[in-house]
Amino acid sequence: MDFELTEEQRMWRFAVHDFCAQEVRPWAAEMDARAEFNEKAVRKMAPLGLLGLVIPEEYGGAGVDAVSAAIAIEEIGWADGGTALSIAAHNGLGCAPIVLFGSEEQKRRWLPRLARGEGGLGCLALTEPEAGSDLMSAQTRAELKGGEWVINGNKAWITNPSVGSLVIVFSRTEPEGGTRAFSHLVVPLDTPGLHIHPPEKKMGVRASPTHALTFENVRVPADHLLGARGLGLQQTLQVLDGGRIGIGALSVGLAQAAMEEAVRYAKERKAFGQPLAAFEAIQWIIADAATQIDAARLLVYRAAWLKQQGHVVTREAAIAKLFATEIAEQVCRNAIQVLGSYGYSSEYPVERLYRDARLMTIGEGTSEVQRMVIARRVLGIE
Repeated sequence: MDFELTEEQRMWRFAVHDFCAQEVRPWAAEMDARAEFNEKAVRKMAPLGLLGLVIPEEYGGAGVDAVSAAIAIEEIGWADGGTALSIAAHNGLGCAPIVLFGSEEQKRRWLPRLARGEGGLGCLALTEPEAGSDLMSAQTRAELKGGEWVINGNKAWITNPSVGSLVIVFSRTEPEGGTRAFSHLVVPLDTPGLHIHPPEKKMGVRASPTHALTFENVRVPADHLLGARGLGLQQTLQVLDGGRIGIGALSVGLAQAAMEEAVRYAKERKAFGQPLAAFEAIQWIIADAATQIDAARLLVYRAAWLKQQGHVVTREAAIAKLFATEIAEQVCRNAIQVLGSYGYSSEYPVERLYRDARLMTIGEGTSEVQRMVIARRVLGIE
């Protein structure tokens, strides 16, 4: 795959990979077992540019192209799915909306701090207890009173609040309803009335903290409205296109790590007097994994490249996420099969990789939602 990358992108991959191999991967199992955010490694990411992938250089970010951003998330995913999820959410969901829709003053106020990780990461609050895939059912409300937005409601399954500095809140700002009933508001996470609930106890990606949020008369200034009032739904859909590329890239990283473990084990372990790698059944598993990973990576890079060119990538991002997340789960499952009983043990990384991969077909739009998005674009249904 590297032959399609520029020299700068190849050097970027090597740099990020080396960093992840030294600073992230060695602690992945420990962070997972303790369900603990790898703050030490994340702090070291800022100088490398990993906390400002989508932030232009003029605001203190790395300002890398979309393919390079996907490469970075893939490499972090290779090292640790939980850490990668927090970094993907920070860049794709926490920073991107401000980059895309923020005013010049808003960009200068918030982006440099986010690029440095100063005070914590960024996050986006979309999902609610009764509104997941159906964003139109969101009930969190924001009313403009005396020059301030007053926010009330609940959010669920939000990534990064306990390690964050601000959250962008998808809120109902127009009582009459419809597709222009929603807006985004930037809320510092230390704002009075904003309650961060205890972290969710999850199957995987345990190094990435996930919380429910409650807003009780949370007040922010009127200038914390992000972009135009009433365009929150349209903004969200655009942001999710980029976020889905990130989840696809992360999934490729998980699959790559799982295949590498399967290959290593198949070469070392002997059965019936020969290495497992000599058996055709094992070779077919490895061949399928290599083929699926290459295909997924190409789909992710295609979507990222088109995004970089300014194209609308709703269809391409959904295809990349759907394929990459589903093959990641399959590759991780088959890696466990290659390792047999050892694959089921937490002493080996493939069971953790499988648990991490399982979320990817759910977060930022389930596989079912991706199929719906793709089919509507193919059929010309709005």
